[in-house]
Amino acid sequence: MRETVLRAHGRDEMAMKLLFWELEQHLKSSSGASVVAIDNKIEQAMDLVKSHLMYAVREEVEVLKEQIKELIERNSQLEQENNLLKNLASPEQLAQFQAQVQSGGSPPSSTQGAQPPAPSAQLAAQNSGPSA
Repeated sequence: MRETVLRAHGRDEMAMKLLFWELEQHLKSSSGASVVAIDNKIEQAMDLVKSHLMYAVREEVEVLKEQIKELIERNSQLEQENNLLKNLASPEQLAQFQAQVQSGGSPPSSTQGAQPPAPSAQLAAQNSGPSA
């Protein structure tokens, strides 16, 4: 997708160089021409510049629309996955996740997300009881 935009920009750049070269040639060849003829050439050049810019903008808009469409689809997939994981998670896992989110910590990695609490957390809970 990006390559298409780069190629389009390359074409536009070449077209602009050609346009200004042609304009320069016309101005040199018509040194004795009237001011009206020069104004017409400038107006034609400006119209050509405008049409090239509009073309480039339209192409970029199409690329951005496609990216937005892909992002919307990806967001929908992630929302479905998130809902599924919430439904499959135990209340303890959800509570642990909420605690991590509230404390500013990073959520557990995907390999730890489906596992029960770590043994070290269980040992800490057992050792915090009354000592004899």
